Amino acid sequence: MSLTRLWAIARKEAIQLKRDLRSLILAFVLPLFLVLVFGAAISLDVRNIPFLVVDRDVSPASRELVDAFRASGYFEFQGTLDRPGQADALLREARVRMVLVIPPDYGRDLAGRRGPTVQALVDGSDANSATIAINYADAIVSGLGSRVVLDGRRASLPLVAESRVWYNEALESVRMVVPGLVAVIMAMVAAMLTALTIAREWERGTMEQLAATPVGRFEVVAGKLLPYIGIGIVDVAIVTLVGVFIFKVPLRGDLLLLGLLSLLFMIGVLSFGVFISATLKSQLLATQVALMATYLPAFLLSGFLYPIANMPVALRALSWAVPARYFVVIMRGIYLKGVGVGVLWPQILGLAIYTTVALALAVRAFRKEIG
Repeated sequence: MSLTRLWAIARKEAIQLKRDLRSLILAFVLPLFLVLVFGAAISLDVRNIPFLVVDRDVSPASRELVDAFRASGYFEFQGTLDRPGQADALLREARVRMVLVIPPDYGRDLAGRRGPTVQALVDGSDANSATIAINYADAIVSGLGSRVVLDGRRASLPLVAESRVWYNEALESVRMVVPGLVAVIMAMVAAMLTALTIAREWERGTMEQLAATPVGRFEVVAGKLLPYIGIGIVDVAIVTLVGVFIFKVPLRGDLLLLGLLSLLFMIGVLSFGVFISATLKSQLLATQVALMATYLPAFLLSGFLYPIANMPVALRALSWAVPARYFVVIMRGIYLKGVGVGVLWPQILGLAIYTTVALALAVRAFRKEIG
């Protein structure tokens, strides 16, 4: 391999990239736009749950219970109803998500330590939100320190459990989402960028000139990757700064390790884009295939939003071929936990294997022959 020839290919690709406004927008504007939009839009937090109250007791004890729900920060009080039968229509129309029904003898049973039952009617059309709302309600009732029973489950226990959350103390989903977004967005953008490289040569008729040069296949692939590797590192730095300063996600790990592993990830996904470009030889088709082959797997099969352990066996096996699976764990580990190679080595090994295979496929798929 000649460094002179390698640098000549890299310089040629950088000049082409500088003249291509579409690629520049894709390289610098799209990652920033996506992380801002997705970081603000994707939230797994369930707050301000609208609820109504059917207070059939109207006692100081029942008012204390309602006040506890209102002061929790999770529920938004919408008013009262006269009877439980009115709740069905409101839940069906999604005007409220929960109706709290307090029985007539709530205060008397509570004073007599007979364990009154409080009913929560919850809209279950969104199973995740319904489960979280029920858990919030259980916690609020338990926090009253009385022998209240919610939907048949006794809230008071002889032992008091005090939990402490590590790494994401406020349980804010944005701290989980933003580091994963870096993996998802950069996998998509990087593959789409390099999906244009070889296909552009074929469509513009410059492949004949490239084929006539003494440049080897690896030199062509590596030279075309170099400008995009630099762009990818800049994009990762920009997205990281956005996460830290705009979304307030803590960066507790080693910044140098983050940069090195980001470089390894970028080489892998960029090489995969070159492989697609060299195989299909059409810019339009290559970008479409790159988008489908990177964005959906990275979003669905990386553990970004959905735990891989809960997936069917076939999808769990398929996820091993998704580089974002490894990089999501790496980003969250460095961002939130501050862990290093000693903990992340399985993900680093998987990412290194993927990068090696992707680069080998890109070199093998590239042909200088015309015809």
